[in-house]
Amino acid sequence: MAASQWTFASAVETAKALADREISSVELTQLAIDRIAQHDDKINAVCVRDFERALEAARAADERLARGERRPLLGLPMTVKESFNVAGLPTTWGYPQHKDFIAAEDALIVTRVKDAGGIVLGKTNVPLGLGDWQSYNDIYGTTNNPYDLGRTPGGSSGGSAAALAAGYGSLSLGSDIGGSLRAPAFHCGVTAHKPTFGLAPSRGHTPPPFPPMPGEADLAVVGPMARSAADLSLLLDVIAGPDPLEGGKAYRLDLPAARHARLQDFRVLVIASHPLLPTDASVRGAIERLAADLAKAGASVVSESPLLPDFAASSRIYMRLLLGFLGAMMPPEVHAGATQAAAHLPKQAMSLGAERLRGIALSHRDWVQASNGRIHLRAQWRTLFESFDAVICPIMPIPAYPHDHSPDQEQRRISIDGVAHVYTDQLAWPGIATLPGLPATAIPLGLANGLPVGVQIVGPFLEDRTPLKLAELIEREFGGFVPPPMFAD
Repeated sequence: MAASQWTFASAVETAKALADREISSVELTQLAIDRIAQHDDKINAVCVRDFERALEAARAADERLARGERRPLLGLPMTVKESFNVAGLPTTWGYPQHKDFIAAEDALIVTRVKDAGGIVLGKTNVPLGLGDWQSYNDIYGTTNNPYDLGRTPGGSSGGSAAALAAGYGSLSLGSDIGGSLRAPAFHCGVTAHKPTFGLAPSRGHTPPPFPPMPGEADLAVVGPMARSAADLSLLLDVIAGPDPLEGGKAYRLDLPAARHARLQDFRVLVIASHPLLPTDASVRGAIERLAADLAKAGASVVSESPLLPDFAASSRIYMRLLLGFLGAMMPPEVHAGATQAAAHLPKQAMSLGAERLRGIALSHRDWVQASNGRIHLRAQWRTLFESFDAVICPIMPIPAYPHDHSPDQEQRRISIDGVAHVYTDQLAWPGIATLPGLPATAIPLGLANGLPVGVQIVGPFLEDRTPLKLAELIEREFGGFVPPPMFAD
């Protein structure tokens, strides 16, 4: 079955075609279903299928479109990360003991997607507990990268990124605390947006069997994924806004407009290196080419500034706070062992691994002190964004690597320009935006040796439209998503 003209079309283009009656929602939804049936035995991205209800919703969408009704996503088929509750479907987070847990109601942002007319095809695969940059578990198996089936698609929103790259709908929902939106977007050559912290409500993005209560997990966000930068804004506008159970009267949210509408008006700081983690030559090369292209297009581009926060200090604080949060949910015996190991760390141990271990054992007093460091960093970022509109930097240090399912991630290694580095130290790059709660848009920059490479565009707090607009302009000027050759037709 050849790819349809709609297989890799953007959501914006497809929504217009639906409104103009060039194609029906049933036709689009069936095309996506047929494509999943054709290809997903090789990729394994869509782990929970809901095709019958999707076609029923598509028929209803066509009736509404015929009556002249218009909603942002009306009739668009899409996927949802497995970790979001969808009423009537399992939510497991990959935990075998919860394989039979069925959600009673939709997550709040899933409700918003459906209210906007979106058609949920099914749910996409995740790693166990959402805790990896690979996407495999004992319930649903392993998701493969559409550009090289022997490599990771990223995680934890790896199934969503792989589904987008393979043409299973134009939109998906994901989440991010350690790069879980941006890393799989990077590895699969698609786009994603980590919103400003707290911008989109997380109710119903809930591990089983806990009830879907309102609230925010420290550092964690939920957000949109797509193949096109403009589609991120389309979906973000649907899901953003306060949770009414927390006092929000409505979920309309008026974010500031993008600072600029033209590429040549942007002031950009481009950073390709981190003091604690090298960046592979292929990633550096893509960033350097982008910087040169931006400068030729008339943007103000610089590669260093005394205003930039200390990345080493930032990464150390991030490791402590992240593992302080994750450690609170570890089994008691695991937490006790880590706490004992942390107590024996010499004071001069300054590796990121040592900071992660200390994070698990944080007292509340230590957590408050680390969080005060985060407040100081936020102030530094505010000052920086008085002189710059965006910071462009890596998402991950290397393109997609071969599957590695060894159980202790601290013992895994990645190769950066031929030198082995600790797998979990990759947290350093996504943490740059996560720690201060800043918006960050992931965009692809083509392929290097057949594998996707890309960058994140970090923007000012609550000014999500600025990195999103810059992403859109870069895509329009220099190109964006490139379909995986194995699944391009």
